[in-house]
Amino acid sequence: MWIGWLELDLLLGDVHSLKEKRSVIRPIVAEIQRRYAVSVAEVGDQDLHRRGTVGLAAVSGDRAPLVDLLDSVERLVAGRPEVELLTAHRSLRTSDDD
Repeated sequence: MWIGWLELDLLLGDVHSLKEKRSVIRPIVAEIQRRYAVSVAEVGDQDLHRRGTVGLAAVSGDRAPLVDLLDSVERLVAGRPEVELLTAHRSLRTSDDD
């Protein structure tokens, strides 16, 4: 079993409050969940109104489909005009890793 996670550090555009931030982050999280059926959530920078961190995790029987999935999610978020993707950190492990 392969386990993969992706952490996306985002800079939000014209956002001046935490309420506006939620209106940007929630649709991104919802779209990732709907399109890819992965576990996804805002996982950091909740108290900053112009920054956000979105994390997701997925499992697969093979490495290649998992890499394709993480690449697709990263491209999806990078293509959103309302955010700038600053960094993307990922990790892939197998259930046999110690």
